[in-house]
Amino acid sequence: MAKVGRPRKEIDETQFVNLCKLQCTQEEIASFFNCSVDTLDRWCRRELGDSFAECFKKYAPLGKISLRRNQMKLSERSATMAIWLGKQMLDQEDRITVETIEQSVIDDIEKQVILEDDDDDETTGD
Repeated sequence: MAKVGRPRKEIDETQFVNLCKLQCTQEEIASFFNCSVDTLDRWCRRELGDSFAECFKKYAPLGKISLRRNQMKLSERSATMAIWLGKQMLDQEDRITVETIEQSVIDDIEKQVILEDDDDDETTGD
């Protein structure tokens, strides 16, 4: 007896992989193919032999490789990108140097100001 029911949803494997590379969510990919997330998961199991989650784990990192390649290429022309990558990948950081004045130096300055004020008072007669 022939199987009866709705025809299976056609999902293009290349498009599916590309959407995973773009880090699209399961909902976004299902929407792209105009199907439910359950249909997408069943397609993954039937055509690719794994659940959606396993397929996504396999294909999503390929998009990160592509992004990293593009960032590295951009860093050759953009100092901002080169600095950002250095901070992210090489643990480089902006260093801010703060100099502090010791209390004894502050005390000496205050004494000098007081002495100058006293000298001003003596010359003006106050």
